[in-house]
Amino acid sequence: MKEISMHILDIVMNSVKAKATLIELFIEDSIKNNSLKINIKDNGVGMSREMTNLVTDPFFTTRTTRKVGLGIPMLKEACERCNGYLKIDSKQGEGTIIECLFERNNIDRAPIGNMGDTIMTIINSLKGCELIYKHITDGGTFVLSTSEIKRVLDASDINDTEILMWIREYVNENVRSISNI
Repeated sequence: MKEISMHILDIVMNSVKAKATLIELFIEDSIKNNSLKINIKDNGVGMSREMTNLVTDPFFTTRTTRKVGLGIPMLKEACERCNGYLKIDSKQGEGTIIECLFERNNIDRAPIGNMGDTIMTIINSLKGCELIYKHITDGGTFVLSTSEIKRVLDASDINDTEILMWIREYVNENVRSISNI
């Protein structure tokens, strides 16, 4: 994948399929520490230890439409190519945590991509699930919570096109503001 945000979208969609009711996405992007760390946590159905070990194999998938599962293996390879790692911690009935680290200034690290588009797409896909997105840089912190947006707008559904477009711009504006130190 050409952008890390596409990996994030893929992993979060796995959380949605795992019937999560809460997904937490944390990104810590530090020039000072030369690291880009991404943590995706859900309270979905989780995986057995055996399944956790298998999901990094590109020739393993739970899908019935194809015989390969490339999302997690490609993310793992991208992390390792950038002197980083991918860790998976999952418990059946409790959920899954995926943590990955990239050496930020590594020549092979893909750009993070458009987080506004990614968050908008994620929110549009959530059914009965809330998202907390926290983005930390050396210049500050930005947090978005779908439950908070619903509370402020007094709306149970924020999948309206105008709201989604506002969310996209809100995310992009705030990520830009904390990235310019």
